[in-house]
Amino acid sequence: MPNTDDHIAPSLQAGNAPLPVINLSNVHLTLGSGASEVHVLKGMDLVVQSGQSVGVVGPSGSGKSTLLMVIGGLERVDSGKVILDGNDLEAMNEDELAAFRGRNIGIVFQSFHLIPNMTALENVAVPLELAGVENALAKAEQELIAVGLGERLSHYPTEMSGGEQQRVAFARALAPNPKILIADEPTGNLDDETGEQITDLLFEKQRERGMTLVLVTHDTHLAEKCQRVVRVRSGEIETTSDGLASIGQKLG
Repeated sequence: MPNTDDHIAPSLQAGNAPLPVINLSNVHLTLGSGASEVHVLKGMDLVVQSGQSVGVVGPSGSGKSTLLMVIGGLERVDSGKVILDGNDLEAMNEDELAAFRGRNIGIVFQSFHLIPNMTALENVAVPLELAGVENALAKAEQELIAVGLGERLSHYPTEMSGGEQQRVAFARALAPNPKILIADEPTGNLDDETGEQITDLLFEKQRERGMTLVLVTHDTHLAEKCQRVVRVRSGEIETTSDGLASIGQKLG
């Protein structure tokens, strides 16, 4: 979807400074209704620059995963602005939002969410085919090779280990070459060794492609591998600080 003035927050139009790739302003979101209604996000503000990696941590129920779903265009907010790459998500209808998400946002979940009756190759090709990309299967094969699964193209999810399934999910997220990659507890269902391998792959591909990464995790050590660490509590951003990656860059 083209960047039009109607879809750009007025506060971002002034000056010649580059637009942040993620800009959330005074975002509120309530889930449920009646007695089960919960005010999950409470006036949240978050700005992330292009190519930056951000780790989001906080206790269970703090709103961090909901924040990720808002950034991914999977949850509509009650009020506030959600601007991604200069585009106002709340100004889009559902078809426009789905098309924008397919082109610009890669999503990795804890539970993989692979289609069980499709091979690894077919799973990775799905978002490319939906986007009308030519040679979707050839592109999907390249992505699987890039994550070390060149010999598992024809295998189904049940024939693969948890680590291999997460690599397929990662390849699927990378296939459209998104500007933004969001990951929700990507190592949560993996053993420590496999989780470390997936983590290394995640940051390697993020740096190679210059993607913006927003990573939600309970693992503070994992979050601190990012350039920034954002701590969320009770639907609000409590603190934000430099991660180890950012400190390493400064020392270098």
